[in-house]
Amino acid sequence: MSFIYSLGILLYGLTIRLAALFNKKAALWVNGRKNVLPELASSVKEISIRRNQQKLAWFHCASLGEFEQGRPLMESFRAEHPDYIILLTFFSPSGYELRKNYSGADLVFYLPLDTPGNASRFLEIVKPDIAFFIKYEFWFNYLRLLQVANIPHYLVSAIFRANQHFFKWYGDWPRNILKGFTHIFVQNEYSRELLEFVGITHVTVSGDTRFDRVVEIAGVLKDFPIVQNFTGSKFIMVAGSTWPADEELIARFMLDNKDQCKLIIAPHEIREAGITTLTSRFGGSAIRYSQADPGSVSAYQVLIIDSIGMLSQLYRYGTIAYIGGGFGSGIHNTLEAAVYRMPVIFGPNHNKFQEATELVERKGAFVIHNYHDLEKRLKEFLDSPGKLSTAAAICSTYVNKRKGATQRILDEVNIP
Repeated sequence: MSFIYSLGILLYGLTIRLAALFNKKAALWVNGRKNVLPELASSVKEISIRRNQQKLAWFHCASLGEFEQGRPLMESFRAEHPDYIILLTFFSPSGYELRKNYSGADLVFYLPLDTPGNASRFLEIVKPDIAFFIKYEFWFNYLRLLQVANIPHYLVSAIFRANQHFFKWYGDWPRNILKGFTHIFVQNEYSRELLEFVGITHVTVSGDTRFDRVVEIAGVLKDFPIVQNFTGSKFIMVAGSTWPADEELIARFMLDNKDQCKLIIAPHEIREAGITTLTSRFGGSAIRYSQADPGSVSAYQVLIIDSIGMLSQLYRYGTIAYIGGGFGSGIHNTLEAAVYRMPVIFGPNHNKFQEATELVERKGAFVIHNYHDLEKRLKEFLDSPGKLSTAAAICSTYVNKRKGATQRILDEVNIP
């Protein structure tokens, strides 16, 4: 089975290289891995000599979302164990390209493709004393060699579903991957029960480290004078990580309700063509953040955020949040908004996200399927401040009751 897996990995790498000829993201994936092992070897040697440190902790994230999930753990680990060099690796360009200069790690690299040769060479270079894999990362060759070398390695903030291959009749081989982890920290009791059913018992329900991250972000107040001047005392909807299907509904509501509320909207993709199209949807009532003037921005109904890295801080200016992606492959981060004590609205594709489902059950979040649903929900909150306040309190309580996963994990991990 391991041979078939490694062959599949090689074929996957070949497919990405072919795709790189016409796909920008694939090209970043390929180019970022050129000479990665020699560069890593040089960097590890240099920092070990410069800092006179030999211990190394390796954190691996698939992409940006997993990075945000693992970030509280990395930063707490560094605070408690400053004698460790921290290596952060990414699989996807969407994580690496945005966080390659992250100051919380000493070294940030792409993870080489999981072939037996790459995994062996990587571990010879890095010689990690401990390793953390965030949420969904199961690379057989890396994990097998960590196990053989008796290097403690942990799966953190994991979440499992019954339809995953680990729990199928043919899942013996992938289950062995899970059994090799030193310990598995899962987000919920259901995940623990699934693992126990297939004989995996070295599991702790620690919760989700993302709660710690959003609470931390909310505690650092960053002022945006343009946004502050734009909002005034109006009812403000902050729409984050939106896609065209979301934007069509939102624009229609804003045009139909020009005097009742204002909108801050941060599209998922910041591309000139998309921003131009989005601006045109609002018929002259929108201004781009990069073009806004603090003195005149209040005259506009819509503020379009055409810069990255701002959204998590902008939710604090809102009365209610709309989270994009629910009419596509899935919604984006609801916790970034909920932590600021506001109700959350999103489209129907949210069932893979535990926090979204639980907030819906508690009536702090609300699902829409069409324009009628959006209009009904927003008008209800506009007309009933009491309902708005109740839903907002539900969201705030939900987030704050679930913080602390980071410390629970560190308390159980055996640091070499």
